[in-house]
Amino acid sequence: MKIAYMRVSTVDQKFDRQLLGMKFDRTFEEKVSGKSKDRPQLQSMLGMIREDDEIHVHELSRLGRNTKDLLEIVEEVLSKGASIKFYKENLEFISGRQQSPLQNLMLTMLSAISQFERELTLERIREGIAIAKAKGHYKGKQSKFSKDDIAQIKIEFTTAKNKSEVARKWKISRGYLYRLVA
Repeated sequence: MKIAYMRVSTVDQKFDRQLLGMKFDRTFEEKVSGKSKDRPQLQSMLGMIREDDEIHVHELSRLGRNTKDLLEIVEEVLSKGASIKFYKENLEFISGRQQSPLQNLMLTMLSAISQFERELTLERIREGIAIAKAKGHYKGKQSKFSKDDIAQIKIEFTTAKNKSEVARKWKISRGYLYRLVA
């Protein structure tokens, strides 16, 4: 079975540039950070792959941004008898075939660079926020709720026996619910 895995980091990003014009038997898409392996579509894909399946990924960073996780994912795919191909880096790993030392080096190096890129981005974001805070321009992430919504949430919170139901209704975590009403 030909399987595609596509990932973008945010809900407003699109999959358009990944695996253009290719046909697959099954496609797994998710809009979530690649910082960990705990992603629903990734776990679903890993749980269903079988021997002789082919996994197709546009580039290494789409499968993961953490070197350790990426190497573990590739190993898991190969251990199930499947193969995995990364198009941008032109790397292919086939189960049962001895991988070349150069391919293994490239996988490790490029995944480390991807992780480094992510860490640099996060560092720049933190630096920018610190500068904005020092100038008094940064107010933090703004709530998606209006003042009226928050007032309604507080009313529901005080009258509800089950706080989790209130959180589910408003599609927020219990922790955020408690922060809103504090």
